[in-house]
Amino acid sequence: MTLPPRLRVAAYVLRRTPDGPELLVFDHVDFPEAGTQVPAGGMEPGETPARAAVREVAEETGLTGVEAVAELGVSEWPHPVTGRARRTTYVQLLVTGGTAGDWAHRVAGDGEDGGLRFACRFVPLPLAGRLADHQDEFLDRIDPAWLASAGS
Repeated sequence: MTLPPRLRVAAYVLRRTPDGPELLVFDHVDFPEAGTQVPAGGMEPGETPARAAVREVAEETGLTGVEAVAELGVSEWPHPVTGRARRTTYVQLLVTGGTAGDWAHRVAGDGEDGGLRFACRFVPLPLAGRLADHQDEFLDRIDPAWLASAGS
């Protein structure tokens, strides 16, 4: 019997700076081989992608001043280790309050990410390199008008 795909979200958290738009990314402190990523994770039953994205951002980075503004696309890449089918909805979020440029965060709780340490930071767009696990695949769908206005 084939399992249904795991429903997930990935969050493109953006902020405006005088130098242009920036994207929130993180690295696993204890597992650097995991690569640079955006907040992502499973959706809970009955949860919308927007709500799940806001929750995942808070859990994985501690950042709570964000709002979801658009769904950008859906991908169907299998899990890179287990091969299990996954359906990931990419959500664009905007920072609504002030944030540090970089910070460390330890995931609370006893879920699968519980206790993991993440080094969080904002990086300029366009990205200088690739994100892990194909997570950069919908960056080109961010509203060009918003990107153009981010540096002004």
